[in-house]
Amino acid sequence: MVTVTATQLPEVLLLQPRVFGDARGFFLESWNQRVFDEAVGQSVRFVQDNHSRSARGVLRGLHYQLQQPQGKLVRVVSGRVFDVAVDMRRDSPRRGQWAGVELSAEDHRMLWIPPGFAHGFLVLSESADFLYKATGYYAPADEHTVAWDDPDLAIAWPLQPGVPPLVSAKDQAGLRLADAPLY
Repeated sequence: MVTVTATQLPEVLLLQPRVFGDARGFFLESWNQRVFDEAVGQSVRFVQDNHSRSARGVLRGLHYQLQQPQGKLVRVVSGRVFDVAVDMRRDSPRRGQWAGVELSAEDHRMLWIPPGFAHGFLVLSESADFLYKATGYYAPADEHTVAWDDPDLAIAWPLQPGVPPLVSAKDQAGLRLADAPLY
């Protein structure tokens, strides 16, 4: 059983698995194909699992692929992050809008980000281990990056005052939304 909640972008879904806990710890079913397909209302095939570990203040993204698009099911198994999806679909009435949610190891929530959305996250804890299942293979030549700090997006990243995020050179070179290719 999974509880599904739409975000500000109705296709981007927050999934809360059922967690069984007692004095020994907890148990949850982190993946079930049938339950997931029912939750998102379509059959989805994942081809790749990724795991990243990042320190506090690291901001990764906003990434997406056009010719080899990736849907992503993301979750945090250690720490806390602020996770963001941006609608990059050319014909969408919500093109350029974003949704952001906090995910943590404690809440066990997962976020479904379908193809056509850019994705990124900011680490809020000392470190975070972030897992994501992808519907398409990573294709570096097809990857695009939208600037995390694009004023047209105006993402409300929960940054520490006066402390800039740690961003890779690739992410620092991200395009403004107005110049980014669309899905």
